Amino acid sequence: MNVSIRPLTPENAEAWQILWQEYLACCQTELAAGVTVHTWQQIVRSRNIKGLAAFDRQGRMLGFAHIVLHPNTWHTTDCCCLEDLFVGSTYRRLGIARLLIEAVYRLAEQQNCNRVYWVTAQDNHAAQALYRQVARPTGMIQYRKDF
Repeated sequence: MNVSIRPLTPENAEAWQILWQEYLACCQTELAAGVTVHTWQQIVRSRNIKGLAAFDRQGRMLGFAHIVLHPNTWHTTDCCCLEDLFVGSTYRRLGIARLLIEAVYRLAEQQNCNRVYWVTAQDNHAAQALYRQVARPTGMIQYRKDF
């Protein structure tokens, strides 16, 4: 499959919204409409939040990656958090997630980031098989408190 990766733009809003809702369903999560609107605005307007998407030859959006660039206490340059990575269910196991991750790496290098990192569900074994090919597990466990 011929796939191109490019930054998300305001013109991609409708296609992104469809995939975003599929992603949220996969995560068994519902967000208020205002959160989705805010997220999209941040992706297309913010300096620190960026979005990339995979498109086929016909211009169909197949998947996306959202990243957050931020300072950290262990380095003098920003790091890059791969916040969301999703490929539509019809297009999985075609190498699209790998292409998106590689594009995130290139973008992070262009932004002079010192690392790219992300988290995944413990039971997401299919994704972890790919992640072990493109990065190394840190052995860290994430804890959080929601407000």
